[in-house]
Amino acid sequence: MFAAERRQLILEMVRANGAVSLRELARVVQTSEVTVRRDVRALEAEGLLDRRHGGAVLPGGFTRESGFPQKSHLATAEKTAIADLAAGLVEEGEAIVVGAGTTTQELARRLARVPGLTVVTNSLLVAQALAHANRVEVVMTGGTLRGSNYALVGSGAEQSLQGLRVSRAFLSGSGLTAERGLSTSNMLSASVDRALVQAAAEVVVLADHTKLGTDTMFQTVPTDVITRLVTDEPPGHDDRAATELQALADQGVQIAVAGPSGAPSGETGPGRPPRREMPLPGQRRTHGPGAGPQLRSASGMGEPQGPGERARVADLRRR
Repeated sequence: MFAAERRQLILEMVRANGAVSLRELARVVQTSEVTVRRDVRALEAEGLLDRRHGGAVLPGGFTRESGFPQKSHLATAEKTAIADLAAGLVEEGEAIVVGAGTTTQELARRLARVPGLTVVTNSLLVAQALAHANRVEVVMTGGTLRGSNYALVGSGAEQSLQGLRVSRAFLSGSGLTAERGLSTSNMLSASVDRALVQAAAEVVVLADHTKLGTDTMFQTVPTDVITRLVTDEPPGHDDRAATELQALADQGVQIAVAGPSGAPSGETGPGRPPRREMPLPGQRRTHGPGAGPQLRSASGMGEPQGPGERARVADLRRR
């Protein structure tokens, strides 16, 4: 086990239990107490935990990452609308990567209907959602299972992505800001997400409005690498989310906003959320020659650039 993996595991144990002895840490990570003590000292220097005699504890005010059961009940309607809209970006016969997360799991359920699709993922939940899709091929990374979000992480996952090239990546995270881009509170998850991004010509971030303006510990995707954000409409009183959307648009991120959905999960037709685009203030950056096909508009039409759409962005910011 690499030092980074070992220290991340130590952090997760402390977050889950509040306090853990050095002996127990050494047993779980399968190393000596001397090595664990050195790891704990390094983590304390970064402010991630506090040392105590014979063990380690959470630092004051430190909040541990929410697990899958908690996340799965947050912003469910918004995630459904986002997944409906994002699924419209995927074409028949594409090869894509889909990262771990509750929103990407919702997306995967809709991708089961896309014929000829190849999906590379490190998420057991994404793979499960596509397991019975007859015309979708699922390719899983290697790696070590991280039980809190049912994702494969670590050097095995990253190495299995080397040499891979797909049209686009669909990723979620814990927070999104115009300054730092997408971020997460887990070091190993962040590292795998970065490897997923390296394999894709374009990057699509799925994030509901509660994540806008939130900055967490580990950066996964810088803003200038994000091609498109698919999100939901922020409430009128949420100035922070509206301001962050405007800042992201100013940096060239294409923003697709899903409205409220009246249809049950997975249905199409009149009840699907409206597909609306925030305009770009200029030409979107690319990754250079050979970057792959451009993302088509979520509405199937060209990118809207009219004054009416620009006014809607400005109105969001004023709210």
